[in-house]
Parts: sequence; C-alpha cells; structure tokens
Amino acid sequence: MSFNSLLIANRGEIACRIIRSAHEMGIKCIAVYVDADMDAPFVKEADESIRLPDGGYLDVGLVIEAAKKSGAQAIHPGYGFLSENATFARKVIKEGLIWVGPSAHVISVMGDKLKAKELAIKAKVPTLPMTSDPKEAKNVGYPLLIKAAAGGGGKGMRIVVDKKDLKESIASAQREAKSGFDDERVFIERYVEKSRHIEIQILGDVHGNVVHLGERECSIQRRHQKIIEESPSPRINHQVRAAMGDAAVKLAKKIKYQSAGTVEFLFDDKTEEFWFLEVNTRLQVEHPVTEEVTGIDLVCEQLRIARGEYLGYEQDDIEFSGSAIEARLYAEDPSNNFLPEIGTLIAFEDGYDADARWDSGVASGSVVGTDFDPMLAKVISYAPTRTDAAGRLARALESAHIGGVKTNRDFLIACLRSDEYLSGDTTTDFIDRVNLPRTLDLSSDEIEHVISLAALWVQKTNKENSSILKFMPSGWTNGRLPKQNITLMLNNETHKVEYTYVKKQGFIFSSNKVAKIHDQNEFGLDVEFDGKRHFSRITMSEDQVLVHMPYGDVMVRVMPRFVMPGLEIQAGGLVAPMPGKVIDLKVKKGSKVKAGDTLIILEAMKMEHSIKASENGTVSDLLVSANDQVENGALLMVVDPK
Repeated sequence: MSFNSLLIANRGEIACRIIRSAHEMGIKCIAVYVDADMDAPFVKEADESIRLPDGGYLDVGLVIEAAKKSGAQAIHPGYGFLSENATFARKVIKEGLIWVGPSAHVISVMGDKLKAKELAIKAKVPTLPMTSDPKEAKNVGYPLLIKAAAGGGGKGMRIVVDKKDLKESIASAQREAKSGFDDERVFIERYVEKSRHIEIQILGDVHGNVVHLGERECSIQRRHQKIIEESPSPRINHQVRAAMGDAAVKLAKKIKYQSAGTVEFLFDDKTEEFWFLEVNTRLQVEHPVTEEVTGIDLVCEQLRIARGEYLGYEQDDIEFSGSAIEARLYAEDPSNNFLPEIGTLIAFEDGYDADARWDSGVASGSVVGTDFDPMLAKVISYAPTRTDAAGRLARALESAHIGGVKTNRDFLIACLRSDEYLSGDTTTDFIDRVNLPRTLDLSSDEIEHVISLAALWVQKTNKENSSILKFMPSGWTNGRLPKQNITLMLNNETHKVEYTYVKKQGFIFSSNKVAKIHDQNEFGLDVEFDGKRHFSRITMSEDQVLVHMPYGDVMVRVMPRFVMPGLEIQAGGLVAPMPGKVIDLKVKKGSKVKAGDTLIILEAMKMEHSIKASENGTVSDLLVSANDQVENGALLMVVDPK
C-alpha cells in the first residue's frame, strides 16, 4: 500500500497544510484548482497542479480523472468538500487508488447524524433527546436546535426558542442543508444554552488499534461556527477527560474506525454531564492545537495509516504538554453580524517577531470572493501555560499586517485579552454574553496619530512619483503659501490634515504636534509622533492606505480633492448586508409587512441570511428577483413606513 505521489482534492489552507506534511515524508503532491484559484498559493506550492473545468472541486469524476492523468497513487480529500463523501471514497478505491481516510462504510454511517446517534446509544454513549418529527418538538423541550442530518460546519443549523418560529426555521435549515450537502434532511435536538463544545481527537489504524489524543474545546462560536479553539479545555477535569476519551475510543472501535477523526460532545457547564453529538470522519480545521500539545503530526499519521502502517504507540505512550490556542481569521465584518466580506487583500503578512504558527491559503494580492469559505488563516500559539498562549496569539494577530478586506482580527484579539476568556469562562454563549467590542475603538489622539502617519506616507509617495523637482524638500516654498493638506477618511468620518515641514524639527501639524521621521524605506516609516516612536508598516493601494500601529492595522482612505456627487440611498431602502445570491423573495411590490417579517433570503458561502423588516410598512419598490447576484450595499427594495 505504499505510495509516493498524492493528489489533494481540496484547496486553500487545507491543501497547503497537507502539502507541507506530505513533502516532509518525501511524497510528491498534485493539486487541483479552478479558475478562481489560479493564483492561489497552494497551486504554486504543489509539485504539479491540474485545472478542473466546470464542476470544480465537488465533481467526483473530474477529480479522479485528474488523479489518473497526473499518475497520482493516492488521494487525500482534505476536510470539507468531498472529505465525507462515501461515494467518492468508493470510486477512488474502485479506480485502484489509495484513499487517505476512513472506510466508505464508516463515512456513510457517521455522515448520517441520525444513524450515528443510534450507534452511540448502542455503544452506551450518552446522547441528547432528539426527534425527526416536528410534531414531537414539544416533547424534546424548547429551546431546540435544528441540525442537518448529513453535514456540519454550522450549515443547516437553527436555534428555535418559540414554537411559532419552528416551521420557518425548519424550511430554512432544509434549504441550507440541501445547498451544502445535497441532502435536505434535518432533525431536532434539545439545545443546551450554557454548554461547551468538546471534541476528542482519535486515531485508528487498519489493524484495530485506536487511541485518543485528548480534547479540544471549541465553544466560542458565531453562527454555530467555531472561531477560537484550544487544547486542553480550561474546564474539563481529569475524570471527565478520561470518561470522554474512553467513550470516544469505545465508539471508534465499535465502528472499526481507521485514520484521523473526531468524536464531538456537548458538555453542560452546570451539571458537568456530557452528551454525544457526532463523529467527524475527517481531519478538523482545529487539529493544529492537538498537534502542538502532543507533538504528533496528524496529517503524517493519516498518510502512515493509509499506507497500512501500525500506529506504533499505545494510549499510555501519548504525552500532553502545555496549552495551544487557535484563532480562525475570517474575511467578515463582526460589526455587521459577522457577515462575509469580499475584496482584494492589499497586504497579508504575519508578524516578523511574533511566536505563532500561521496555516493560511492566501497572500498579499489574493482576491476573496463569494465562491468559497471566507476563512483566511488559522493562527496557532503554544506556551507552557494557557495565559501565555493567549497572550502570544493576541500579539501575533496584533503584529500582523493585513488589510484590503474587513476581518474579525480585532474581535479575536479582544476575546483573547478579555478577563472572561483568561478565566476560562468560555461557554457557547460567550460572544452574546460577554459582548466585547467588535472593532477597534480609537481615541481622538490615536486617530490623529494614524491619519498623520497616513498623510506623511502619501506625501512621501507623491514626492517619489513626482517627475519634477524631486530634489526639493517636502513642503518647500519661496513664498507664503497655505500649509500642505490632505483629506482622509477613517471609519466613515473625514479628517482634514494640515501640516508644514520645518527644518531640524520635522512635520508640524495644525494641532502643534510634531512628527519626526527617523528612517523610512519602501515598507514603512520609523516615526516619532508627539514623543511616541515606533516603526509603522504601511501599504498603499490606489486610495487605500493601510497603517500598522502597535495595536493592529487601520485602513485610511484618501479622499479626492474634488468630489463628484454620488447616488443617495432612498429613504426606507433595504440594502444587502453582504454580497450574495437572492434565493427567496417573501414579498412583492405592494405587500404590507410588519417589523420582524422576513423579506428576502440571501445565500453566501452556502449559508443563508434572512433580511427582515425593521418597521411596519408597505413594499413600494422591489429591485431584485430570485437568483439575482447582488453586491454588498446594493439596494434591494424600498419599504414605506406605515
């Protein structure tokens, strides 16, 4: 079963991650890509890359054809896409290729959450009350959680607190499940509000040996998707850890599990009870934290198992050390309910001296579109203690130079530095309960500091690009002329910056604060401003000026000297909160609506987002139709108030 060439049926940071470990084992890597990923880093990191025509990553036939064309001996599906597709696994094996993952039978059984729960019950693993019949919902007990039977990742999940919302929530979950997994089946489970999401990493070889590699806590989530994960959990004690680990291994042995996988549990923070949720028959996005605390490369283990090798160690041989934390960096706007963002990354550089691991599939210049998940990177820190790991991760995020697209970075930093997080108060309601700032809140002095640096960079750039009198000092004049000035926009507020250059003093601004440039190069400025000195990494693209400060990046826009009048958004206008596709219109022109009514449903990144009426009124104008693709901020309809 040995192989020395591997096709990776995935993209982005997933493909990059697999390539890294496979190369360390001396295995040749073949990537597949679609046109949207033509310039992606993983395409260049692979030894060979094959373009997929229409159908792309989810077309089983195209992927297998690419493997045969390249001479690949094995296929690794990564995580997501085809990784939990039993049909794909069977076809790979039928074509004489080696499948890196669990058996097709296990994928099929565990991929159906209903069947998985039945097996867990037979294995005497605790499970939550559930039903597939909406009529039985009251017997399960509100609040409820609707879940897709055939998938995860937050897709097809809805919390239902009130019976009147049950029907619409089920319909919405079914549409999302159909879109994400081509299977609209959903089921209803009791929702535990004060809980923790705990998962146990398992490894099983083809010889029947199974071990667990401890737990990961993944409780901090938005829209049922994880954003901060860690190992070990700050809440789980040794007894609970051992019980969860034993339950996971027991279930894995019962289903004859092989390869890397995860058994997920829900832990009640009040009662310390835990219940089985599901088995993920693939590598998880958050697997690096387990690698950091155990020293075991999970991708290498997957490849070894696929080659038929023994694990080579038993449960007692596994050692756990220190604490590891992972943050998922997304292109999204936390202040807009964490909805996805699109655009071009004008800068994407990790911190020069921050101690962290960056697993990423993008680079400066990468375009973030609506075709794929908006995750930009996983950033992982390790330290002997949890407090130090959190501090290192926060600093790594602060020191990185990233911009061009809105991200959740500032919110992640706020989480990691919060008292609640550092004390381990990290239940699944963390984001709503703690209610941390979702963006940087700059003081007036900090705003002046940032826009002053941006103004200096613009004048430096203009001077370097000037075709005449480049030798003249900045701001030099032989007459009495007004101060140099520029208008900049920061956080939708305009700022007129005025300054003059005085020899031996520096740049004096209208507030009488002085900026002295100690050094400058193509990357940024070493500036002393109002007595504070630091090197500021600065990137400029068209009218965007990305200024790196000690606390993170700030985007400033250069305003034109002569502004053309723009289009006004009509009063009562409803605009798209994100780019996406209109998949359902609940109203038509002339419809009367009430506050809270769902008017339009948009889909982006395979997730549904309902746009609701903010007040009572009548739809006076409807500007979109079903299946229309809309941009962020596009006017969708006009609702005249009652």
